[in-house]
Amino acid sequence: MDRSWRLIATFLLLVVGLYPLGVWLLLRFQSASPLMLTVGLATVGTCLVCRHNLRSLGWHWGDWRYYWQSFLIPLAYIALAYTGIWVFALGDWYSHSFVDELRDGYMLESWSDGSLIALRFALTGTVSFVLLLPGILGEEIGWRGLLVPALSRYFSFTYVAVLSGVLWSMWHWPLIFLGFYGASNSPLAFQLVTFTVCLVSMSSVITYIRYKTNSLWPAVVFHMSHNAFLQKFFSPVTEEVDVTVWFADEFGIAVPLAAACFGLIYWRKGVREFRQSDKR
Repeated sequence: MDRSWRLIATFLLLVVGLYPLGVWLLLRFQSASPLMLTVGLATVGTCLVCRHNLRSLGWHWGDWRYYWQSFLIPLAYIALAYTGIWVFALGDWYSHSFVDELRDGYMLESWSDGSLIALRFALTGTVSFVLLLPGILGEEIGWRGLLVPALSRYFSFTYVAVLSGVLWSMWHWPLIFLGFYGASNSPLAFQLVTFTVCLVSMSSVITYIRYKTNSLWPAVVFHMSHNAFLQKFFSPVTEEVDVTVWFADEFGIAVPLAAACFGLIYWRKGVREFRQSDKR
């Protein structure tokens, strides 16, 4: 077997093999971080088994321009999606109960609702963002550190972006099947489609930036920004109405559609700039 194919096959087998351990740890600690870290463990195991240099996973820092893009693009498509949700009354701005929880949790009884929401947004983009680093780094050294460069040996930019995005999505599917992740009031098939569209669209942007920088760190920043702003700010601050489940979060229509717009832009850039013969 060709060395890169052996690398890919070993990585995927180890990811699958470690998945039950990750789910058990998720249930044990009520946190997704241990499950995410199993991807990193699979990556390290793959490098040891295949004698692949760990330093080749893209640890150098790269160009700062791409860090700003990686931070701001998820914020842009999530804000665009939720602005549409609020404007078209598919969900209300804002959840008074969530703000009351913030007031009690932050012990800022005298603060106005607007001030508490602004504080939450600032903390989301700083403290919550940084706290996501361990788990997301564990995932990204696998998906973008190892898998994307290995796939690029055989496939065009389009196939690398789509295939890595689909595999990334499929890694989450069992959590959706088991009810640990996703929306409870919409059909499972609908959730799987919208979630997969969202992650493949994100993958298109991340793969482009990975190619441009040859670094995994912008991918880490992108993933952290997406999770922080979606899960810690925009979703909880939105007051749900009857139809919100069909539009909000990664399991509704709005965020995947907005992400797909950016994914299409970066896919076109990637097709123009990269050829299958470009080895990463």
